[in-house]
Amino acid sequence: MSQEPTGASQAQSLQQQRMREFLQMLPLTTEIAGLPPSAQGAYFSEGQMENRAIAMKAAFKIAKQIMKDIAG
Repeated sequence: MSQEPTGASQAQSLQQQRMREFLQMLPLTTEIAGLPPSAQGAYFSEGQMENRAIAMKAAFKIAKQIMKDIAG
């Protein structure tokens, strides 16, 4: 009797796969985004963090496309 993965375990597996993909591509994504680091002891405002998050999301999409282009 084989155990078929449940919908919840498949969703969790997919989520873990996506997280691994993101972490593996983080250095490339960060370089594409071109965001400067904060000065030591300085913190970003909420608006700055939102802008940086938007830049990272756009850079991640580009990084994924680069990986697809390289792979095939």
